[in-house]
Amino acid sequence: MSLHDDAALVLKGYEGQEELRQTYLDHLAAHPDGMWKACADGHITASALVVDVERGRVLLTLHKKLRMWLQMGGHCEPVDATLAAAALREATEESGIGGLALLPGGPLRLDRHHTPCAWHLDVQYAAVAPPGAVEAISDESLDLRWFAYDEVPGVADKSVVRLVEATRARL
Repeated sequence: MSLHDDAALVLKGYEGQEELRQTYLDHLAAHPDGMWKACADGHITASALVVDVERGRVLLTLHKKLRMWLQMGGHCEPVDATLAAAALREATEESGIGGLALLPGGPLRLDRHHTPCAWHLDVQYAAVAPPGAVEAISDESLDLRWFAYDEVPGVADKSVVRLVEATRARL
């Protein structure tokens, strides 16, 4: 199964945000290259909020280009067999934390936003950090920092706040 097909299956099974979900499915139907950065009309991206459940906090990255506190995530790559694998790869690469595990149940939210390269149709997951996890800043980040759940609204935009809320509801 291709990554494109996997994304379509994941989105067909996703419950909630019906209008936005349909926008994503329509995009995939119209763009055989809709998973890749090269698709100028926009592309599906994958992200994951890294969560330290024991300490009630999330790890955010100060994105180098956007200069905003965000969850880990980005473009899908040919090595990604599934959308979930793309989200986990991005979270691992950008957090420097090995042993992350995606929360069961599939994506938590969808978020469509414009970036300097194109529209991102982001499929958002959450990844649980193992006990004692130590983060390491990647070259895509200006900083990494743990924030208590209730600190996130003071530093991040509404998209990240909604993702934290959805993650906490699933936990």
